[in-house]
Amino acid sequence: MRQRILVACVLLAAAVPGLLFAPVFGLRPLVLPVLVVVLACYVVSEVCVWLPGLRPWRPVLGFVVGLLAVAEVTFGGVPTGATLRAVGEGLTRSWQLTLQSTWPARPDAELLFFVPMIVLLAAVLGVELLRWPTLAVVPSGCALVLSQAFAAVSGTVATVVGLAYAMIIAGVFMASRRGAAVLIVPTVVLGVAAAVGVTAVDQGSRPAYSLQETHSTPVQLARQVSPLTEVAARMRTPDTPVFSYTSADPVDRWRIVVLTGFNGVTWTPTDQFRRIGSRIPTSASVTVPTTEHSARISVPAADSVWVPSQAMPASVTGTAPLVDPASGMLALPDRAGAVDYGLSWQEPRVSPDELRNAAIDPTVPLGDLGVIPPGIADLARTATGGQRPSFLTAALLERYLSQNYGTAVGADLPTGSGWPQLRDFLLTTKRGTSEQFAAAYVALARIVGIPARIAVGYRAPRATAGSRVVVHNGDVLAWPEVAVAGVGWVPLDPAGAASGASPAAAGLAQAAAKVVTDLPPTPKVPDPVATPDSPSGPDGPFPTGTVLLGLLALVLLVGTGIPLWKLVRTVRRRRHTGERGVVAAWREARDLLRAHGAAVTAGMTVRDAARTVTDQSVVDGLARLARQMDIALWSGADADTDTVADAWAAVGSIRRGLAGRPLRARIRALFDLRTVRDPSRSIAGTLPWIG
Repeated sequence: MRQRILVACVLLAAAVPGLLFAPVFGLRPLVLPVLVVVLACYVVSEVCVWLPGLRPWRPVLGFVVGLLAVAEVTFGGVPTGATLRAVGEGLTRSWQLTLQSTWPARPDAELLFFVPMIVLLAAVLGVELLRWPTLAVVPSGCALVLSQAFAAVSGTVATVVGLAYAMIIAGVFMASRRGAAVLIVPTVVLGVAAAVGVTAVDQGSRPAYSLQETHSTPVQLARQVSPLTEVAARMRTPDTPVFSYTSADPVDRWRIVVLTGFNGVTWTPTDQFRRIGSRIPTSASVTVPTTEHSARISVPAADSVWVPSQAMPASVTGTAPLVDPASGMLALPDRAGAVDYGLSWQEPRVSPDELRNAAIDPTVPLGDLGVIPPGIADLARTATGGQRPSFLTAALLERYLSQNYGTAVGADLPTGSGWPQLRDFLLTTKRGTSEQFAAAYVALARIVGIPARIAVGYRAPRATAGSRVVVHNGDVLAWPEVAVAGVGWVPLDPAGAASGASPAAAGLAQAAAKVVTDLPPTPKVPDPVATPDSPSGPDGPFPTGTVLLGLLALVLLVGTGIPLWKLVRTVRRRRHTGERGVVAAWREARDLLRAHGAAVTAGMTVRDAARTVTDQSVVDGLARLARQMDIALWSGADADTDTVADAWAAVGSIRRGLAGRPLRARIRALFDLRTVRDPSRSIAGTLPWIG
């Protein structure tokens, strides 16, 4: 009897970690596989008691019977060759597929299979180690640690689990030997104290560790043509249908792709797709209430892998696309024909007044901008009135673009959204499609410290709720989105192309449009007023000695600080790779020339800078650097390690050429203050650090 109790306790201890994968799959899909493993191992143990000759084969029998039982309840049917192949896939890849999925993951056999296998291993090893009761609980303890590495439980759940597991372990000790019952109380108390202590001390102090974030490899998509470059082409054939949908809820617009990266030439999307789970959790950064909407979408066969989505998708039925949780993009890389699916999504519920007073999310990076042309940063300050970053500033920027720039119509539509096209749009023609409006808005917003990105998709046509709506090429739209604290990404419409598209349009887009409409003629965002901690004014005689020491310290600080600052900046620049590494080398060369009196400005190219110097070795170095800049920015190929190394080798040639100048000129260049500030940064701190 005592042996049966020991086996039961060890099997229950092995079952606890399996059930703790509930945050990953949900509790219901786990109960049957875990229960089957426990029963199979217990039956094998009982058979070996009745047939002592089988006892040496008990671990093999336990594993085989447990494996067959798990395969039966997960894959189903009579075992075949296909079942064995599926079991092999489950043993080797199920955990990896789970880490690549959003949680809660779909309870599919190919994902779920590794959980009962962990329970099976812990159960078989635990039963075999019962001759040493202390070691018998080690396998279940390892499985418990692994389950928490996937998704840690906290709060009341952690306390209950700690209590249950401690009682099971205490049961093992109590049944293993006489007199061991005295250990049950301290064991239970220790388990509960550990659960409560970890929850109280660690919970909320930092994000819970999870293998999903640190060891998984998000699914990568093959390169696709950016929908942003197709905006003008679609507008030329406006009557071509793209997809259709049915929804009882108001829809403002549909997104296809979201673009965040910009190197001055092209905009690129994020590439952090995951396999979609049974539901996509709402981002922790969204703290306002949300409302759930749903729609049924039909997409005909097309070359693009992206399918219509919303900013915060919650679930997808009818197909299993990849999803980028940060942007809401959905992708079906393997689809060969039409697809019909159901989509539900969350939309933040916020009033215009709340949005008007909202702050920009400081945790979102601003994003890259490449080399900013002259005059653009001044335009960004003019458009926002020099206000500090806030949503009101973002609304002010939208109004500036919509009032001072026109929408292009007709057959001659501008294309392109790199700096050459944006400079022409912002400073010369002031006429463009939603492509130029959206890209220009995002660039100007990032310059003044507002994190922004481009979304490309379609406006929702006017329609009656519940009817079948067909979206055409003429509904194509690119729009900017800004990150707002507590709300998430808020869509804007500087081109005025989406406003009024749907009479029932509501939600976040409508609240943002209301803020822009209600802007006063000269909005002013009040800056915080610092209150001194103590009264100011004279208090005793003038501290002459202190002032002199301060001036001396200032002189010493400037004398050593400027060269040290330049050295640190050079070291940091050399750490960059790819295109950023080549651009960083050009900025280093430009600063060297400016320190030696060359008339180099932020808008000059490398070849322009070569015309400002006469030293042949410096000119040769600049020519070599120009070739690397052409490869990195204009060839279309990625800048590799050799390209970056050649760019910095060119900088070394320039530095050696300048070292031949008189000593007085070199000392003046070493302490030149003009090169401390990067001329391409018109507003300090608003661009990604390169120099």
